[in-house]
Amino acid sequence: MTTHKKDNISDIREKIKGFPSSPGVYLLKDAQGRVLYIGKAVSLRERVSSYFQPSADLMKSRGPKIADMIEKVADVGYLECPGEVDAILQESRLIKDIQPPYNTQQMDDKTFPYLEFTMFEDFPGVYVTRSPREGSKLYGPFTSVGDLRRVIQVLQRVFRFRTCTMTIDAGDQRRRFFRPCILHDINQCAAPCADRISSGSYKKSIRRLQKFLETDRNRVLMQMQKEMRQQAKKLNYEEAARLRDEITAIESLSDRGEVDEHVQPELFQANPAGGLTRISELLDLPEVRIIEGVDIAHIMGSEAVGSLVCFIDGKPFRNDYRRFRIREVTGIDDYAMIQEVLRRRYRRAGEQEELYPDVILIDGGLGQLHAARDVFQEMDVQPPMVLSLAKKEETLFHQNSDQPLKLPRNDPALRLLQYVRDEAHRFAQHYFHILRQRKTFD
Repeated sequence: MTTHKKDNISDIREKIKGFPSSPGVYLLKDAQGRVLYIGKAVSLRERVSSYFQPSADLMKSRGPKIADMIEKVADVGYLECPGEVDAILQESRLIKDIQPPYNTQQMDDKTFPYLEFTMFEDFPGVYVTRSPREGSKLYGPFTSVGDLRRVIQVLQRVFRFRTCTMTIDAGDQRRRFFRPCILHDINQCAAPCADRISSGSYKKSIRRLQKFLETDRNRVLMQMQKEMRQQAKKLNYEEAARLRDEITAIESLSDRGEVDEHVQPELFQANPAGGLTRISELLDLPEVRIIEGVDIAHIMGSEAVGSLVCFIDGKPFRNDYRRFRIREVTGIDDYAMIQEVLRRRYRRAGEQEELYPDVILIDGGLGQLHAARDVFQEMDVQPPMVLSLAKKEETLFHQNSDQPLKLPRNDPALRLLQYVRDEAHRFAQHYFHILRQRKTFD
């Protein structure tokens, strides 16, 4: 090992001493600032320091691949998390976004499951899913699908909800002649399929279950633990073991993220082919294959960042995602920030050194679209199509007209553009929160 490398390792070890002993995500970077590896830790200081032991010990404990990676590490960073579950979800999201070369386990399409309530139905079902449906109420994502399936069985004995995929119409009188399945016989389902419960009573039970999921469960757990100890004293070990397993299952309900905070955009995709065809028809474009989305994030002008996401054939192409720290704008000026991002991204395209995407989508309304048009006129170029999509009203503006397009909520073009817009927003917010915690990486 060279003297320079020894000095660098010594500097890294000194830096790690300032790491917290709490859960979080760590990033190992090379001399150019590129992220080589992302990992999670229960104790950041202890975990990261284990990489920088003597090389012989590292080769023995971690193997040649990790030893080779550590030879390239020039800097380390971290993102502190409130708990171990948050660290697991943050690690997965960052790996998917950044695609570090030494992470091979989570760069695929693996996702975390949700607990889904199909509230759009007369008799909502409760399911473990990785394909949420529009109109459903979601809880999660959860870090263990096995634990989630086990807790569903426990809760079903109490709240008697259905887990079948039948379509049940409350007004269908033929249900009176339907024979319920075995789950009704063992008292684990209220059998709405056989008209054994009204829609109102069933939904009331579903609301009780949702309240149970959303509030403190300590009182229920204390009661179950007391019963478990009583059964053990009576030498009813089988019943005590069953209660122990149920307690463990219910405790696992806390091992979940938040739907809005730990977004998994790949699970909420629109119909890509139908969306692209519809966009072509609406905007009179010959073909739409590549869409790029742009957004910014800041609080009162501080730590302002921009994001650019790329979709090819309606699917995210993360190798072309980009992040921008806003450099030229001070204060609160969203329009100028958007212009800076567009100028930095498309200047080379304006000089005919790169191709424009078929559609450029700005997160915002008519003002953001005008700001985008101004910057392209400044560069004396005209991209194929520039759009802006405003939140809430979901109003679509395009470069050839100041009159908005109001599309139905289920329109495939709108669904695809919402996906691009929301992914750009998520990517910008993610970078912004990292910068806010002063753990910067690029």
